[in-house]
Amino acid sequence: MVGAEIGDEEKMKASYFEQHGGPEVLTYGDLPDPEPAAGEVIVDIHAASVNGADWKVRAGGTYGEIESFPYILGRDFSGVVATLGEGAGDFAVGDPVFGVCERGQEGTYAEKIAMDQALCASKPDSMPHIDAACLSLTGLTAIISVEETLQLKAGEKILIQGGAGGVASFAIELAKHIGAHVITTCSARNMDYVRGLGADEVIDYGAQDFTEIVTDCDAVFETVGGDVTLKSFSVLKPGGRLAAIASGMQAPPSPRDDVESLRPAVGRDRKYMERIVKLYEAGVVHTQPVTVYSLENAVETHRVSESRHLQGKLVFQVR
Repeated sequence: MVGAEIGDEEKMKASYFEQHGGPEVLTYGDLPDPEPAAGEVIVDIHAASVNGADWKVRAGGTYGEIESFPYILGRDFSGVVATLGEGAGDFAVGDPVFGVCERGQEGTYAEKIAMDQALCASKPDSMPHIDAACLSLTGLTAIISVEETLQLKAGEKILIQGGAGGVASFAIELAKHIGAHVITTCSARNMDYVRGLGADEVIDYGAQDFTEIVTDCDAVFETVGGDVTLKSFSVLKPGGRLAAIASGMQAPPSPRDDVESLRPAVGRDRKYMERIVKLYEAGVVHTQPVTVYSLENAVETHRVSESRHLQGKLVFQVR
């Protein structure tokens, strides 16, 4: 427990919080090192990304109840295997790996984490730790949403909301690789950026109403939430489908009975990390613009994340 003596246990540095609240509740300090269970590895974290859900959990949002404090946020990481738990033989000590925590597990805002080896993948030398951390959860989410949930096909038209964000940026490049016609929304300052990702049509949401411009979409990938989700149903053709990741854990209610509303089941599996590596090494997807912080600066990092006016990713460089 924070506030009591940690004793002779090995300690790691981490950013954590002991109660819900604003960014200022985040503290940088010492916590006990994790211990590996059977089938787990301890990873020395080199880089960990900051995701939009993180500040919602910190603030006490609807992303799962926290059972005990202190609590360490963070869902994806890149690092080096430091210790093997009993029966963990997929990797050797010293192997570079990256991955995404199991749903319900967090803890990458720290120097170390205990991870199920099945959720880790080998990190190639061609992929720096920061790139691997950036692409882990965003890539996994985009792949499951675009390829598995929407089952996007060549020649289809898709609207990707919030194109400058981490998940949406990956989704734009993936959708173009599939052969779709890609429309996206963003702020005026990010229009050139999303065009560079391959978007065929770009809408400045501050100056234009996308519902007056976009029609007959086969699919919508909605990453913004709020009123944008409800309005997005109007641009679908009959038989179209919408996948939303920013409207809670259930598919949003649809105002139309001739389209499908879906909530991607963003599970964790090594196969998605391996798919990310293939897309990265083939030059299909690229790391978005990255702003690097240290763990000591988690408070400021969350202030930036919570502003929701990002281009690309925020990443902690831990080592």
